[in-house]
Amino acid sequence: MNHLVFEVGLAIALIAGAGLLSAKLRFSVIPFYILVGMAVGPHALQWWHFDFRFIESQPLIEFMGRIGVLFLLFYLGLEFSVGRLIKSGRSIAIGGTIYILINFSLGVLFAWSLSFPLEEILVIAGITTISSSAIVAKVLVDLKRTANAETEMILGIIMFEDVFLAVYISILSGLVLSGSSTLGGVLMSALIALGFMLVLLVAGRKAVPFLNKALNIRSNELFALVIFAILFLIAGFSETIHVAEAIGALLVGLVLAETEHAKRIEHLILPFRDFFGAIFFFSFGLTIDPFALGGAVWLSLGAVLITLLGNFAAGMFAGKTAGLSPKASSNIGLTIVARGEFSIIMANMAKAGGLLTIIQPFAALYVLILAILGPLLTKESKHIYKALDKVFKFKPPSKVIKQNRPKEGGS
Repeated sequence: MNHLVFEVGLAIALIAGAGLLSAKLRFSVIPFYILVGMAVGPHALQWWHFDFRFIESQPLIEFMGRIGVLFLLFYLGLEFSVGRLIKSGRSIAIGGTIYILINFSLGVLFAWSLSFPLEEILVIAGITTISSSAIVAKVLVDLKRTANAETEMILGIIMFEDVFLAVYISILSGLVLSGSSTLGGVLMSALIALGFMLVLLVAGRKAVPFLNKALNIRSNELFALVIFAILFLIAGFSETIHVAEAIGALLVGLVLAETEHAKRIEHLILPFRDFFGAIFFFSFGLTIDPFALGGAVWLSLGAVLITLLGNFAAGMFAGKTAGLSPKASSNIGLTIVARGEFSIIMANMAKAGGLLTIIQPFAALYVLILAILGPLLTKESKHIYKALDKVFKFKPPSKVIKQNRPKEGGS
């Protein structure tokens, strides 16, 4: 631990260099953060005090990355509001169900067609179904799309995925790790996750008048401490009841967005979101060993292809059920195509359960490709939609829901 501070400083310098290069090339910064993390790590070299393996500092960097996910989702919630989310509850439930069914079914069929055993099929389907909350949040904020028509559905799907994840991990861990799973335990996990979200949203909205008074704090220092305490306590508590801590942070942001202090909180959080968010993507890259990916290339490419097709189809169907235009619907599928932290969790579970060793490199390469493609597809969604519209001639829904928000289609 003698050079811990120096190692962290070296990591931040590499992240800054990657960010400067991406700005120079006018490219999405996320792939650069991930790739520079891949370039170093346990397989890298050590020269004098410059230890590019980051062995001593990796646990700290990983923890800072977790904080980055919290700030990314918290800020996204602040840009939205619980009121808008509740109004769209029915369409979000339908859209989320469509998204899960299409992507999960394709994942099962893909793994089954390659003659994988049952447990591996279920793991691969889980890896290909759940999108990355952190990458989605980063992309929406960076491209200034938080006010777009489709953002309600995107956020709703992210939350819907978390309920599915709570149930699915309960089932899968029972099958893979212990060889059994009780129906009662699975149902209880699902009810707890869903109930916690609903209670926090409803109670939070009722508590807005109280929060307006309680957060009327002149001191910036005390104001920051109170906000951080709320964020970390609720996000941390979420994890103890098997709701992803990132979803807990999103819920806190949605609630505080209703208060009169929302703008002040945004201003406070912004530098923390950018700093710790960058560290998250770097730390994610550190977990990927480029020398272990070769054997999973074709498997990963096949999974990427079905994910792209499934996501676009799911986005179009989900958007149509909500009365969104074809352009906004295509944005849904293209924005949430990235896979990340949850897919890696599935792969780690497979490793712990002694499943086929191909799962780990497959998940790493699959996630890497989509973590790079996701931001690019989102940024170029306008051109992608125009190209596809020339072929498929998308028709707008008979009744497009009119909502009081800025014009859809953002940059």
